[in-house]
Amino acid sequence: MMVLAETLERAFSELRAQSPETLATGSEPEVTALLVSRLNAMVDGIGEGTDLWRSLVRSVGRSDECISYDGAHLAKQPDLTIWLTNRSARFPVTAEAKLIDGPNGKTEVLYCTQGIKRFIVGEYGWGTREAFMLGYVRDGAAIATKLVPYLAQAAHKATYGVISGPAAFDIASDNGRSQHARSFQFSHQPAPNHLPGEIVLWHIWFAAVE
Repeated sequence: MMVLAETLERAFSELRAQSPETLATGSEPEVTALLVSRLNAMVDGIGEGTDLWRSLVRSVGRSDECISYDGAHLAKQPDLTIWLTNRSARFPVTAEAKLIDGPNGKTEVLYCTQGIKRFIVGEYGWGTREAFMLGYVRDGAAIATKLVPYLAQAAHKATYGVISGPAAFDIASDNGRSQHARSFQFSHQPAPNHLPGEIVLWHIWFAAVE
């Protein structure tokens, strides 16, 4: 996961140099499309120092359809899907991305209600124990001053099953790793295998505006 995080950071940094206007003004799908394109170029060996990424990742998809944990939703669409070379294609690493732009109503509230929550209720990443949440920050917001206090509130802590964090890990971009209990159960599995276990979310908030 650290290699994935570092490569996501590197790809976004390159986009800041190549496509600053799109990062500053484009929609979330437009920014994500650029990020996915750059990550797949790195899978193809375009650019220096891509060997480790190529050995770990077979491809990156955008808005690829997946099913929810119980099959009730057959066309859920996480923003990024990272297929690893050494993992079953049924269980890729998923990432959800959100603009962070308070003046335009895109705050940590939306990030949680339409991002984090999707992992907690089993819409995304239900077959894995780790996933990414990406923020494209346009208003200078930071995880420490926005996301951390929001998730620390008693009501939100319960809603999102917060066990710990977000606590920073070692990359340059604003980041935090949080652990969450999940609220669903597998109906096709007998106890104790009916419980999905906890999930760790790796939050990376990229500065979309210099």
